[in-house]
Amino acid sequence: MFKNSSPNRRRFLYIALSGLAGATAIAVGKNIDPIYYSHTLDNSKRDFRVTGQDPLKKRAAAKGLIYGAACGQGILASDKNLKASIVRECGVLTPENELKWQFVRPRPDVFDFSRGDWMASFARAHNMLFQGHTLVWHQQLPEWFKEVVNRQNAEKFLVEHITTVTKHYAGQMHAWDVVNEAIKPKDGLKAGLRQSPWLKLLGPDYIELAYRVAAQADPKAMLVYNENDLEHNTPEHEAKRTAVLKLLERLKSRGTPLHALGIQSHLLGHGSLNPRKLRNFLSDVASLGLKILVTELDVIDQKLPSDSMVRDRMIAAMYEDYLSIVLDERAVIAVLTWGLSDKHTWLSMVTPRSDGSPVRPLPLDSNFKPKLVWNAIARAFDQAPKR
Repeated sequence: MFKNSSPNRRRFLYIALSGLAGATAIAVGKNIDPIYYSHTLDNSKRDFRVTGQDPLKKRAAAKGLIYGAACGQGILASDKNLKASIVRECGVLTPENELKWQFVRPRPDVFDFSRGDWMASFARAHNMLFQGHTLVWHQQLPEWFKEVVNRQNAEKFLVEHITTVTKHYAGQMHAWDVVNEAIKPKDGLKAGLRQSPWLKLLGPDYIELAYRVAAQADPKAMLVYNENDLEHNTPEHEAKRTAVLKLLERLKSRGTPLHALGIQSHLLGHGSLNPRKLRNFLSDVASLGLKILVTELDVIDQKLPSDSMVRDRMIAAMYEDYLSIVLDERAVIAVLTWGLSDKHTWLSMVTPRSDGSPVRPLPLDSNFKPKLVWNAIARAFDQAPKR
């Protein structure tokens, strides 16, 4: 980071960052570990160098892993640089929105697969796996849903939707995120379940129903339970890990055709990790006979310094630290980032920076050049145990 800077500038930056660490740790709240945060900031001697020029998908494959990214059909079709980057770096592709209810089912009696089909064709043409996202979620439901779906017909709509969509892509999907984000302990409900439209309409059995219907319609696809906020060292994340593990245990005990857990991994750049707790959680999941996928990896840099060089090192450190923990677990089979280039990231809209500078959460910059994040992911793959 400071390789070409003067000793005085290095000393100034070190002092400035050390001071910022304490102030920011206090500002972001008691659940942030100031020791970890300070260590992440003070990483001027950290070596992010990699060996060779192999793309991420090849480095992952060498260890029996899959690397890929999520992308929107519109930008993939229109941005030739993104298209070339996806083909070069990715072994699996997942649609950001194209297979969610809002887009695939514009009317109660109409299914629109045009965008999803384009992406499936693109993946197939470039020897990439295709991963579906998502069949059951509490968000991005179509406008007609509230007016049409009720307790009397909710099961019919759910079964019809899952059956129609999974049959349409049967034999084409590597995996499906079947149920997404069904746990939210803060809602205060039994078993930590989220107060979602599906829970309200069908009760807790909607989760098992979704997997049984999906398995019947597409018996070859890996069926994934996908969840957020499982990664950091906070009471909230710990409570969610506990509730998710209990949900997985219940489903498996009932013979539910569930094959994997997806940990989204929208990491907080200012957050802390507890390697022991995270490894224990992943080991407990693996003990159920489940595979594990990192499904939506990026780093939220909203509270990190403005200086892009400093920020890039902090973000890269978070990636490498996190992946070095996660990839120790041999049940982890895939890592997908939620996007590939900073030019196209949902975080620009969802978590913009107060200083107005562009967010920098992904492996490639806005000009599609590799950043230190790319190096960090490459290093994590290179050092991971072989599957």
